[in-house]
Amino acid sequence: MTMSLDALVDNIPAYAKDLKLNFSGVVCQQTDLMEQQLWGTVVAWAMASRNENLTATALEKAGKYMVPEALEGAKGALAIMAMNTTSSTNEKYATKRAGLRMNVIRTHGIDQLDFELWCIAVSAINGCAACVDSHEKVLREKGFGEEKVIAAIRVASVLHAIAVVLDTERVAAQQSVTV
Repeated sequence: MTMSLDALVDNIPAYAKDLKLNFSGVVCQQTDLMEQQLWGTVVAWAMASRNENLTATALEKAGKYMVPEALEGAKGALAIMAMNTTSSTNEKYATKRAGLRMNVIRTHGIDQLDFELWCIAVSAINGCAACVDSHEKVLREKGFGEEKVIAAIRVASVLHAIAVVLDTERVAAQQSVTV
């Protein structure tokens, strides 16, 4: 059984209180993103976090707000960005063919803007400026406002920090039990 996302956030220790406050603002009181965009961002981030509890919780909750195709699209965005994200600033790499299969970019079956938004959120968490710039360019060319791009990155950033803190606390608790 999974814990609610709110219950997981309630487990954040006092030293990370700002994360609770930011979670409330960027997720619970989100106004810039439509529900599907928000929850697709949450799913893509949760999977990128590699935190089992957060992933299970996000998938369960997102299923209430997203059609199955969109949920699969968010998972696809994570999968392709996990493979495709690099942190190199070498301009020569950008001119080279990747040589990797990336069919999901064309076959995800959902709104292209939502897919790009989820890709940019994962790219931001993975620290790939080249991918962030590439996906932002597509979004902006299609009339997607900066507010929405920033909102998705905020959601992913706050949730990423929560995952890091919860994982750190889990490790600390395991060490105190074994010491």
